[in-house]
Amino acid sequence: MAVTDFPYQAVKDTSARIMSVRERLVPPMQGSALWGWIGPLIVTIFGGILRFTNLGWPKAVVFDETYYAKDAFSLVTWGVERNFIKDADKALMAGNTDIFQKCAADALDKCANYVVHPPLGKWMIGLGEWLFGMNPFGWRFMAALVGTLSIFLIARLARRMTRSTLLGCLAGLLLAIDGLHFVLSRTALLDIFLMFWVLAGFACLVVDRDRARQRLADWYETSPVSPRGPWLGIRPWRIAAGVCLAAACGVKWSGIFFLAAFVLMTFFWDAGARKAVGLRTPYAGMVEKDLPTTVLTLGVVPLVTYMATWIGWFSTPYGYGRNWDQATSGGPFNFIVNSVKSWVSYQWQVFSFHGDLKTTHPYMSEPWSWPLLLRPVAFHYEGRQGVCGAAKDCSEAVLGVGTPVIWYGALIALVGLIAWYVATRDWRAGSVLLAYAAGWLPWFKWAIFDDRTMFLFYAIPMVPFMVLAIVLCAGLIIGPAPVGTAQPTLRRTLGAAGVGAFTLLAVINFWWLHPVLSAEVIPYAEWKARMLFEKRWI
Repeated sequence: MAVTDFPYQAVKDTSARIMSVRERLVPPMQGSALWGWIGPLIVTIFGGILRFTNLGWPKAVVFDETYYAKDAFSLVTWGVERNFIKDADKALMAGNTDIFQKCAADALDKCANYVVHPPLGKWMIGLGEWLFGMNPFGWRFMAALVGTLSIFLIARLARRMTRSTLLGCLAGLLLAIDGLHFVLSRTALLDIFLMFWVLAGFACLVVDRDRARQRLADWYETSPVSPRGPWLGIRPWRIAAGVCLAAACGVKWSGIFFLAAFVLMTFFWDAGARKAVGLRTPYAGMVEKDLPTTVLTLGVVPLVTYMATWIGWFSTPYGYGRNWDQATSGGPFNFIVNSVKSWVSYQWQVFSFHGDLKTTHPYMSEPWSWPLLLRPVAFHYEGRQGVCGAAKDCSEAVLGVGTPVIWYGALIALVGLIAWYVATRDWRAGSVLLAYAAGWLPWFKWAIFDDRTMFLFYAIPMVPFMVLAIVLCAGLIIGPAPVGTAQPTLRRTLGAAGVGAFTLLAVINFWWLHPVLSAEVIPYAEWKARMLFEKRWI
């Protein structure tokens, strides 16, 4: 932006050249710093109560918990995923945790389980099992915790992007009441952890953007201007971003799309910052001064971090494809070379598996349908008799679906962001659109060319950016605060009323869906009434 990055907030007129450059680079935060923490914490507590209430219900192995809850238990027990006995789910629900296949002491690698996702998400699930036991509450605890923390993250992130505590809290509230986020926060699947680390990585990059621009402003005020500008030093927030994005890849490989997109985004942010202070060759300055740091923080750091998530596989002889005897047949150098060779071979097998995954499933869907919520996933359904009042037929369901008001509102907001970005090149609109595209567009390759099995909940990493799109548009609708008066303008009054009405509709929509998101036992007729598209949602 050539004038200001934050049109939601009024900026006092100034004739001082240095002040105008600093305010253009890093507009000051508005409002109370204390409420900037208290507000997001209140919204987070609300979201946490929703997620932790009756977390152990349904008392069953729900959908793909049959894979990840047991794999997580294997990781905290053996360090790697191992094969299980037949009917292991039934044994678990009966309180029996002796669910591993038995192998001879000299053939433990024969019990290794071939798994097709990296281990970090399962390690995180396993932490809850280690703390609270191998039961539904235990294996869902970390998903609920991470889902709750992501509400705080997005509230603080939105506040930083808009310089508005109110808009930050709105972002947290909308994420807290999204149905898909709610369901995945209460289920031991990997996708909520992928979403968390992607959001955390993006948030770290936004903080890094502010910190780097502060350093650039300091340099501008105190040093002679040069054509390319200074090196901005070690950037700890960018290192943190690299760790978080590697963690996303360590949960599911689809995290790599976000890593690649965010690397591209940082190039434009770095060059744009140098251009904003009037450097003659900002792009050459970015390449010379910023690119080496980017290669380290978003190249080397993620690679090392990703490999570290496989520590259990590297350090034990029990993992699939480990070839431990071959690795230990020579000295330390042979151990490293053979271990890395076996690991790379395993990664290639997994890559081939994902490219060839074409198993049909009744709840599979294509990515074009995800924003429209046309085919949600029934994580759990049990018909019951005479346990819901006067009704004879009762239903207990967990439906993995987003809150329609939020999702359809986000579609409109994303179109608005496209227009806003085309008109102004605002960095916030561009970054949110890029992140949404990184979570959505790559799946079209598999849908078009490979006919791969896919599900709606794969869209969960897109949801925070849908919320950010809504919040950014809400800021545009409300408009900037008037200068020199505390009285709101008619435009701001009407805009605030419109945003408030939308938020109220979203809350009502979530409340209406809540029984079929949380396995509440309700009459069958009430369950059916909540199926928005009867033929597609059932």
